[in-house]
Amino acid sequence: MNTIVNAPSMSIHHLIDTIIHNDPWLAPYRSQLTHRLIAIEARRQQLCHNQNELMDIASGHEYFGLHFRDHKWQLHEWAPNATAIFLVGDMNQWQISSEFQFQRIDDHGHWALHLPENALQHGQHYRLHMVWYGGEGPRIPAYARRVIQDNQTLIFTAQVWHPKSPYQWQHPFKRPQTAPLIYEAHVGMALEEGKVGTYREFTEQTLPRIHAAGYNTIQLMGIPEHPYYGSFGYHVSSYFAPSSRFGTPEELMELIDTAHGMGIAVLIDLVHSHAVANHVEGLGLYDGTAYQFFHEGGRGRHPAWDSCCFNYAKPEVLHFLLSNCRYWLDTFNVDGFRFDGITSMLYHDHGLGQAFTSYDHYFSHNVDLDALAYLALANQVIHSLRPDAITIAEDMSGMPGLALSTAQGGIGFDYRFAMGIPDLWIKYTKDIRDEDWSIVHLWHELINRRHDEKTISYTESHDQALVGDKTLIFRLADAAMYWHMNRDDEHLLIDRAMALHKMLRLVTLSTAGHGYLNFMGNEFGHPEWIDFPREGNHWSYHHARRQWSLADNPNLKYGLLNNFDRAMIAVCKTYDVLRYSTVHILWVRDDDKVLAFERQGLVWVFNFHPEKSFTDYSIPAPAGEYEVILSSDDADFGGHNRIDTHVIHLTLPVEDSSIEGHPQRLHLYLPTRTAIVLKNRQYWSTQKTG
Repeated sequence: MNTIVNAPSMSIHHLIDTIIHNDPWLAPYRSQLTHRLIAIEARRQQLCHNQNELMDIASGHEYFGLHFRDHKWQLHEWAPNATAIFLVGDMNQWQISSEFQFQRIDDHGHWALHLPENALQHGQHYRLHMVWYGGEGPRIPAYARRVIQDNQTLIFTAQVWHPKSPYQWQHPFKRPQTAPLIYEAHVGMALEEGKVGTYREFTEQTLPRIHAAGYNTIQLMGIPEHPYYGSFGYHVSSYFAPSSRFGTPEELMELIDTAHGMGIAVLIDLVHSHAVANHVEGLGLYDGTAYQFFHEGGRGRHPAWDSCCFNYAKPEVLHFLLSNCRYWLDTFNVDGFRFDGITSMLYHDHGLGQAFTSYDHYFSHNVDLDALAYLALANQVIHSLRPDAITIAEDMSGMPGLALSTAQGGIGFDYRFAMGIPDLWIKYTKDIRDEDWSIVHLWHELINRRHDEKTISYTESHDQALVGDKTLIFRLADAAMYWHMNRDDEHLLIDRAMALHKMLRLVTLSTAGHGYLNFMGNEFGHPEWIDFPREGNHWSYHHARRQWSLADNPNLKYGLLNNFDRAMIAVCKTYDVLRYSTVHILWVRDDDKVLAFERQGLVWVFNFHPEKSFTDYSIPAPAGEYEVILSSDDADFGGHNRIDTHVIHLTLPVEDSSIEGHPQRLHLYLPTRTAIVLKNRQYWSTQKTG
């Protein structure tokens, strides 16, 4: 693994030259870029002296917390402000006793308790009783691997977890080096029933759907334990405990193992941008101080999220977070992470109220270099342990260098989300009349990305459908979905909604840089928003589920949208569409609302016009014979079958040689609100023989 040198040497200057060559707008910020690389290396050297030692630093989960080794129980804690720590639980009737008292083992706040084999049993509940000057209280161990909630009292406790037979992995897996086609999912809301779904139910019922849909990666939300189900997993309390409301750790392992057997990689959402402020369940006031894991004072509280902000300058905090990265790789064989809330980490003001319209915003004193260094080290740990793992940055600021490797002078993420694209679709479908859509502007926004960094595009994720917002299909069709989704019901609003739903997804996928994401159920046009049980909705599960029966019902149109999504994903995989990020524009016209481009030997044509269909429409294209391999107007996709997919289209030479572009033209029938994909037969025959 390449690391950054510890001085402004030729190596750093070379890295900076490369970054600036890829983006000349960074030239005025050479000194700031240099300072960042030095800060990252300085932080690494503060923790360790070499790369192997960094991996040891990231192994805190093998020391801290509860472990059974050499026929005895070992518990280790870090609580520098504590004056005493006791283990309390089922094993001692929740009473404080000297038999279960920790011993302080150094001046850095490390505590230890060793117990004989018969002192604890699998399944017993326990907590720590933490004592400090001026106070005391119950705490769940920071490194607890199993935390459960009592259904009656609603109290969370840690649980001794030492099954007689550890899980036996069945499917060795190495993530294929292909573009990630990500199916974002939430285990708890993956059922149609109004209840919390389980790992086992997800494995048996949802994974087969994902596999059939053709996605090669799943991204699981809300896996680390969180006290409030309605937080969607964003307010984490126990970072090393998979949420017990979904089942046991072994059942999560089985889920991941089964996905691997299907050839599907598994990512989890990692929330290191903040932590729940709870004292008993979380890390707030863990040892009686607010600043053990977090910043002191106002900087330690997130003003918008009512949560605690980690102090990324503290070695012990880095030890904790880096170990958390490695823990999920080591113990659960996950294949990578989506890092949530990167923008909040990167800026002292958490990016709140910032438009990020100037590069100055990326290089001001508002940037938190400690957080930046942590993210770089986290990526070094992850990729050292699993070179095939992927990391994705959820950053809405556009910080340059996030998705560049450390060897290129970047922070090390493999991908970043193209977060402006779903906002673009909301703007167009909510605020702009169809006849006023600017296809030139759409094209610009769809391909507007940092071309030296890999991006993942999406029309909507869970964010766009959370309470207070709408899914894309519901934004297009609104209440008509409740009454006019029968297959034999001809309804203009539904016809428009389905046509645009298919087109927006296809144009997003086909222009994506290096990957694509879809949230669970949206592939078939799930009609309603997400809203978890809470007091405001009378603790209802009605919107915290997925109505799969809509897609399965042969009398409804949802299955037609589902058919299109499967066909779209199949085209992407069959022709390796995202292998290269280059997209060649062929034709874009605002007056006709027509867009055409070439990618991977395929020509993609979109007619967004709300009224006009075009016959014999001329589009520049590489010379050859073309066949239609996908038409959004196909009857199986809810269209009107106006495209004859059996016709072979031949390019014809342009009579006027002064016309710019390809000297050959395709002449196509483009019905209103349709998209077609054509394969260049010569190109693909060459690819196969080559």
